[in-house]
Amino acid sequence: MSTMPSARRVSILGATGSVGASALEVIARHPDRFSLAAIAANRKWEALLDLVRRFRPPHAALLDPSAASELDAAVRCEDLPTRVLAGSEGLTEVATLADADTVIAAIVGAAGLAPTIAAARAGKRILLANKETLVLAGGLFIDAVRQGGALLLPIDSEHNAIFQCLPAVAPNGCKPSGVRRIVLTASGGPFRTRTHSELAEVTPDEACAHPRWRMGRKISVDSATMMNKGLEVIEAHWLFGCARSEIDVVIHPESIVHSMVEYLDGSVLAQLSHPDMRTPLAQALAWPDRVSAGVTSLDLAQVGTLNFAAPDRERFPCLELAYQALATGGNAPATLNAANEVAVGAFLERRLGFLDIPGVCAETLARLPSCKVASLDDALETDRAARSLALGLSKRHELHA
Repeated sequence: MSTMPSARRVSILGATGSVGASALEVIARHPDRFSLAAIAANRKWEALLDLVRRFRPPHAALLDPSAASELDAAVRCEDLPTRVLAGSEGLTEVATLADADTVIAAIVGAAGLAPTIAAARAGKRILLANKETLVLAGGLFIDAVRQGGALLLPIDSEHNAIFQCLPAVAPNGCKPSGVRRIVLTASGGPFRTRTHSELAEVTPDEACAHPRWRMGRKISVDSATMMNKGLEVIEAHWLFGCARSEIDVVIHPESIVHSMVEYLDGSVLAQLSHPDMRTPLAQALAWPDRVSAGVTSLDLAQVGTLNFAAPDRERFPCLELAYQALATGGNAPATLNAANEVAVGAFLERRLGFLDIPGVCAETLARLPSCKVASLDDALETDRAARSLALGLSKRHELHA
């Protein structure tokens, strides 16, 4: 017997991104189950206007006030039934609307941190795609989830896969009994077979040419360095309550097995599907029910072979840096995340070499003092300080390029 309400009211933070687009497609497939309460984005007002025209949500918000003014003028001109909100306050209002029970947190970067924590404190059902929430302020966020009585459902494919393989008995952030370890799978990116000397000559275009799918340039570089998987290790610690030693990574180039959970009795449960964001979104939107995501069935006979290998920590030092940051705790993960964003930006602008990315990250971690993250301001101050330090280090590395 279904336990799902007749219709969930959904607010999407990050509606103009790839996660938002996939979420809107799933929602549109099931108008009897889901409806939009609000959509929000950073500054792409024209893209958000297109969504307002199509879905006519009661509320829309943009972080950039000038972009929000443009959207508001267009909405008024076309007499659309949508109220436009602006700034960080607008995002927070969208995340805590009384008539929205579900919040998809998919705004990229630190901008998504405050509204996601606000949604947790308001007791919302949170579908989390914003990794900065956990990397910058994991302890704060999990505390907010518990105190607000929120329900946290991860929608990154790897963490959603782990969620599906775990027993539904442990509260958010607590390790279920009987679990030995969790195993995150990684495609290995475009350079999993390159030698160290070959990596020194990698160009931004090569790093962004993912063998499996097209992504934004920054996340493509993170895949190539395996920093994305390192940050996912940190996220997994907060989401599932597993210690650093209980989280492993395995290279799986086919990207069919999205992650696994090993139990004390030797059983290993894995979640398999085509690499399509609609699958984890549909699972989380409908949980504990299941609905169609519009994804083609997985034909394992056609796939044929699934390969697995241990990651080369020397070829991918960013993965080890993430484990180190998790072991240090406090603001170290936030420091690593900020330094990586600066270094990747410099690499994409051809001011740094590919192998300089982990170097800048490691030096920033070593030089920025570690401290406890006791508030949102602490997390944001670490982000600011680490970016400033990493920028200076990048310029120094650039001089010797």
